[in-house]
Amino acid sequence: MNRKLLLLLGVLIMSVPSYAQREIEFTEFDLDNGLHVILHEDHSTPIVAVTVLYHVGSKNEMPGRTGFAHFFEHLLFEGSENIDRGEFLEIVKSNGGVLNANTTQDRTFYFELLPSNQLELGLWLESERMLHAKIDQEGLETQREVVKEEKRQNYDNQPYASFRGELFSRSFTEHPYNWIPIGSLEDIKKAELSEFMDFYKTFYVPNNATLSIAGDFDPKEAKALIAKYFSDIPKGTQEIPRPDIIEPPLTAEIVDTVYDNIQIPAVFMAYGMPGETDSDAYAMQLLTQVLSGGASARLQSRFIDQEEMALSVASFPYVLEDAGIFILLGLPQIGKSLDSLIIGLDEETTRVKNELITEREYEKALNQIESSFIQSNGSMSGIAESLANYHVYYGDANLINNEIERYRSVTREDIQRVAQKYLDLEKRVKLIYLPKDQAQSSAQ
Repeated sequence: MNRKLLLLLGVLIMSVPSYAQREIEFTEFDLDNGLHVILHEDHSTPIVAVTVLYHVGSKNEMPGRTGFAHFFEHLLFEGSENIDRGEFLEIVKSNGGVLNANTTQDRTFYFELLPSNQLELGLWLESERMLHAKIDQEGLETQREVVKEEKRQNYDNQPYASFRGELFSRSFTEHPYNWIPIGSLEDIKKAELSEFMDFYKTFYVPNNATLSIAGDFDPKEAKALIAKYFSDIPKGTQEIPRPDIIEPPLTAEIVDTVYDNIQIPAVFMAYGMPGETDSDAYAMQLLTQVLSGGASARLQSRFIDQEEMALSVASFPYVLEDAGIFILLGLPQIGKSLDSLIIGLDEETTRVKNELITEREYEKALNQIESSFIQSNGSMSGIAESLANYHVYYGDANLINNEIERYRSVTREDIQRVAQKYLDLEKRVKLIYLPKDQAQSSAQ
């Protein structure tokens, strides 16, 4: 899940007043091998976040070989030439730290949060991952089982969990956003070791990576350690493929039924929208606050509180680098009509297209965005991640200090305009989720 989606989902609960964010100072530079480095010095707590963002996600995969980027998220914890298999986690834990990684359609992100006296350890671990990763048949077989179990737990056995894949596969027919990061287990199963090695040599190279460090460290010492562990890593020699496909807009509404292991029916609707750097994406993110940014927002107020029609309603822009989808969803109350809920959601969509939102709604939405913006930069790991994201996607790490001005420049008229432009009821994907036993009934 990407940073801005997390940012927005985090403020769907309540409206909070606006606060000023402190200036986040940083320095950045490039090594000769192309590795971009960002440093934020902060001595408020004795910890340091060491993070590496690789500009590779599921959109960099090929049809028939999906799931590679997510698979590598797991595979690169297997160890290296100098780290025994399975010891990566134990090394960090035994030194008082934590670590994790995540994969989206656009990137793969690794981090260690360590006591500040363990900065060198974090840099060594990430340099090992970049240069000496252990990619062999044993690791492939181990991680194939891990990914299989993850898919079973997080997708196959979770009610409604397939909605992202179902929406993206219909919203994108030409762009590789057609599949989500988990990809296809069959593709991973069929792939040869040589294909994984080629993927590693193509994407896990310094000229496709951003090393971002935030916390309690001495910049002079950090620069010396970075040179020690990263400057000798060779620059990648293969061209890094970037999809340049522009997804054509839908020309009609796509309506499908998905039979799932659920008890309550639901509707998921997706509208095409631009990528995250487009100014319209900022207006769409404010729009979602008006529609479902907390208990007093339009959708919750009408369908949950007033009409008691829905168990859950929400909207959110799934914002990605090249494009995105704006999602509306609803689960009706037991005994209430899903069709009536869909009609109501369409009425609210039409309303925001036809009428300006109120000044109060606008101020509330802006306050929510600003509060979440500040919260996302409230930890060393959050700051390091934000700096890397802004550099990679926007080419401007200083947006960590001033991106909020882009939201403030959005007007009420802009919000109405983007609703009119993108929320076309006749050009969307609409999925009706029904219990599996209804599939058997309809087949008879």
